[in-house]
Amino acid sequence: MPGTDHTPSFIARLCRIALVLAASLSAGGCYLIQAATGQMELTSKRQPIAKLLTDARTPEQLRDRLEYVSAARTFASQELGLPDNDSYRSYADVGRPYVVWNVFATDEFSVQPKRWCFPIAGCVVYRGYFKENNAKTYARRLRLRGSDTAVGGVAAYSTLGHFKDPVLNTMLGWSDVQLAATLFHELAHQVVYVPGDSEFNEAFATVVEEAGLQRWLASRGRLKDLDAWNEQRERNAQFVALLLQTRERLDALYRSDLPDDEKRDRKQYEFGVLKLQYSQLKAEQWNGYRGYDAWFGRTLNNAHLVSAATYYGCVPGLRRLLQSVDSDLPRFYEKARELAKETREARAAAVCAVADS
Repeated sequence: MPGTDHTPSFIARLCRIALVLAASLSAGGCYLIQAATGQMELTSKRQPIAKLLTDARTPEQLRDRLEYVSAARTFASQELGLPDNDSYRSYADVGRPYVVWNVFATDEFSVQPKRWCFPIAGCVVYRGYFKENNAKTYARRLRLRGSDTAVGGVAAYSTLGHFKDPVLNTMLGWSDVQLAATLFHELAHQVVYVPGDSEFNEAFATVVEEAGLQRWLASRGRLKDLDAWNEQRERNAQFVALLLQTRERLDALYRSDLPDDEKRDRKQYEFGVLKLQYSQLKAEQWNGYRGYDAWFGRTLNNAHLVSAATYYGCVPGLRRLLQSVDSDLPRFYEKARELAKETREARAAAVCAVADS
């Protein structure tokens, strides 16, 4: 529903990680078939937003949301320097709550994500499926081999501009704030994308999203929404810091010479500490805010930490880079393109040290 965004941005991000479908179509067997079928379904259901806005049969609530999307999409190109193309200028109703489900995985004693490699996109830290059962089946197969796994529904969809990505019904239930943020984030992937470096790619898009959203809300005089968003961003940063600290402790544990049985016990202890720290943070600094409770309402493992490292490890360094060019987004894009030409190690040294710790 429109209004102030009450969805923690970390949780929302888990539901919209870019699916690099154009690359996954190069994979073989059943995975190729399900990816091709899913893309064909989306293509067949696309309708131009401009046409829907002039169609008297379009429901009023849908019209209102699409008018908002159209305005944000225009702002993205005219004011943020994001691509002016056919992406997010059409709409598709896929008839389900998520468009794809992503599988994340790590080894039992590692915080490093498993990566799946494809032409064009390089290696990414997730594998997307258009059917939930297929994602769960694949995750189950990995668990039987000893991996930690996590499956997350994905509400937004990006092919890096290779296809005319539509706005989806799965996105329209979000607040105005989250919806605009998603458009800016996904369009940013079309500006700079480094095959095989998910950490840099996602952090770059996150920084563009943050800067774009601040300007978008200010341009519409929605200062209360901007204040609420900044408050939520601070909570989100504290939450992610807990996850990254846990990840660092687990990494040290897994690199130790302790026997596997002791590592296994200590691993569970660390996830218990994480839950305790969250409870303390919620009570002592957030006035009981419960927005992340659902995230903790399950048995946690290494794979649940993948997105925190992927999205946020490089963010502080890239924020500093934006500040160094006086928050001028076109200059920031050029700096990011220069970094994209460097080796992964050079980028990590410049802005992504935490992500590669």
